[in-house]
Amino acid sequence: MIRTILTYPDPELKKKSAPVVVINDSIREVARDMAETMYDAPGVGLAAPQIGVHQRIIVIDVSGKDEAPDLIVAINPVIVHSEGEAYEEEGCLSVPGYAANVRRHARVVVKALDLEGNEQTWRADELLAIAFQHEIDHLDGILFVDHLSPLKRDLFKRRARRLAESSGDKP
Repeated sequence: MIRTILTYPDPELKKKSAPVVVINDSIREVARDMAETMYDAPGVGLAAPQIGVHQRIIVIDVSGKDEAPDLIVAINPVIVHSEGEAYEEEGCLSVPGYAANVRRHARVVVKALDLEGNEQTWRADELLAIAFQHEIDHLDGILFVDHLSPLKRDLFKRRARRLAESSGDKP
């Protein structure tokens, strides 16, 4: 089922997510819904808090549009090693219409559980490394705009406020 993606400045996006204690059919259903929602959006990643579920679950698929899907479901993901520096443009399904360069690690090693409860390890670089960092940030209530300089963050917030006011939403 496609779920509604929460958007900035929804306060739910700033909440920390709890670890998944038991991987059961309910968790598997959330992961399926997240994947369906991500592909429909379309995006390359989605974290459970973005659909209002405060559990440590992310889905990622960085395959190109002409490639077979390569879905990653990571439960309780943790970055166990990081190195290098990348400075790439990022966007976010929860911050529609806005993108900015963000400084991240160029390479990461991530450990997490899969939907069967087996530990998995991913050694990621390029877009996959950025996606892991971006989605894991969501689990801690951090948006990519929180990584911007104070000036750029302030400009973003003013722009978001103007857009909300012009659409009749409250900022």
